[in-house]
Amino acid sequence: MIRVLEKAGCTVQYNAEQTCCGQPAFNAGFREDAKEVCIKFLKDFSGTEYIVSPSASCTGFVKNYYPELFIDSSYKKDVKNTGKRIFEFTDFLVNVLHYENFNASLYGKATYHDSCAALRECKIKTEPRKLLSRVKGLELVEMDDVETCCGFGGSFAVKFESISLAMADQKVNHALKTGAEYMISTDLSCLMHLDGYIRHKGLTLKTLHIADVLSSGW
Repeated sequence: MIRVLEKAGCTVQYNAEQTCCGQPAFNAGFREDAKEVCIKFLKDFSGTEYIVSPSASCTGFVKNYYPELFIDSSYKKDVKNTGKRIFEFTDFLVNVLHYENFNASLYGKATYHDSCAALRECKIKTEPRKLLSRVKGLELVEMDDVETCCGFGGSFAVKFESISLAMADQKVNHALKTGAEYMISTDLSCLMHLDGYIRHKGLTLKTLHIADVLSSGW
């Protein structure tokens, strides 16, 4: 992701001391524990013009749930400022930088998985497809029920394993029916879940994050 951003003309700083955005603890109901992690996030990413994340899940959480978590807090101003500066990777490239063609190349057929966080929390749909349409040699085909959840959902996959696996099975089968060699997404959490299922079944479908696709071939 850093490589792609630098090609687009950005000066990128990576804070190696960063940890989590706080979403896992928040979703599990541990709000005070989540606050501690969220405060660290606010401090880790203070003072920058933009914050760019390779995960719509993290981006959506910071934008949509930090204000709720810090509604009566001295950090309220910091939260508002951070929410304005944080962007999911493809959203930032297309809508902020207006940079879509990286002269990337990946020869083969691929299908794109819309993560729930990208669609429903960050309102991202066309941005990844615009970027992928500029990748030389890549044929992008849409799978059936493309907006259906993959079944990960963080702790959902642990609490409701059988349902989670059935959803992964459905998603992978839809991808396979397109004849795609690659399944691409902007959320590593989805890709981790789907890749685990694919490997367990011994399938040949490969999962790729869109940042890896855009940095290929140059």
